[in-house]
Amino acid sequence: MTRKELIEQIREKRSFLCVGLDPDIKKIPQEYDDSLAIMAFNQAIIDATAPYCVAYKPNLAFYESLGSMGVAAYEETVAYLRENYPNHFIIADAKRGDIGNTSAMYARSFFEGDTQVDALTVAPYMGEDSVTPFLSYKDKWVVLLALTSNKGSHDFQLTEDADGERLFEKVLRVSQQWGTKDNMMYVVGATQGKMFEDIRKVVPDHFLLVPGVGAQGGSLEEVCKYGMNKDCGLLVNSSRGIIFASNGEDFAEVAGEKARQLAEQMDAELQKAGL
Repeated sequence: MTRKELIEQIREKRSFLCVGLDPDIKKIPQEYDDSLAIMAFNQAIIDATAPYCVAYKPNLAFYESLGSMGVAAYEETVAYLRENYPNHFIIADAKRGDIGNTSAMYARSFFEGDTQVDALTVAPYMGEDSVTPFLSYKDKWVVLLALTSNKGSHDFQLTEDADGERLFEKVLRVSQQWGTKDNMMYVVGATQGKMFEDIRKVVPDHFLLVPGVGAQGGSLEEVCKYGMNKDCGLLVNSSRGIIFASNGEDFAEVAGEKARQLAEQMDAELQKAGL
C-alpha cells in the first residue's frame, strides 16, 4: 500500500485506528481456547472491527509461541485479511533486524509470497545494513523502533551523547538517510506524551505507529495534540483494550463497540485538526 492510499483510507473512514491481533491463548474465550481455534477468534475480531479501523497488526510472538499451528494461524489471518479486507493496511509486528544477508531473508519471508504484509516492525540498533534490505520492496514499509511505550525505554532510548542528542533522536535523524516518508514509519509509544513534539521536530512528515493507547494508559488526545501532522501521520494501535474487552460469548461484539468508540474519538480529532 502506498502512502497516498493509506492517507485516502484514513480520510474516507475518518479513523486512524490499528487493531492489534495478539491472541493470547490464556485470555481468549474458553470456546476458542485451542491453538487450532486462534484463526476463528481472529476472524470474529476482524469482522467486528473492520468498519472502524484502517490497519491490523498481528504480533508474531503470540503465534510463534504456539509452534507450527500458531504460525499457520498467522498465515491464515493474513490471507483472510487479504481476501476479505484488501484495503486494510497489515503490519507484521516482528521487530526483525540482523546482519544484511539475514535481514534479506526476513524481508523475503514477510514481503514475498502468499502471506506478504504491507509493513514490518524493525529494530534499528545494528545500523543501516540491517535495515536497508527491508526497504528494497516497492510499496512496502519499514516501521522502525524509535521511542517505545514500555518503562524500560528510558534505559537507552533517552540517553544523551556529548552534544545533548538523545539516542531516539539520532535514530530518527540518521535513518532518514536510508528511507523516506513513503516507505518508513516510526514506532512511538502513546505513553511518551509531549515527547511527540520533539519527535515531530525531527520527522515532521513521517507516519508514526503509536502503541499504548488503551490498556497501557496512553492518551489519544495528547498523541494527536503533539503528533498529528497535515496528513494525520498517525496509526494508533490498540490491542488488549479491544480484543480482550470481554472474555465472554459477546467478545467480538464488545470489541467492535470499543473500536467504534475509538474511531469516533479519532474522527473528532481529525475534525479538530481540520482534516
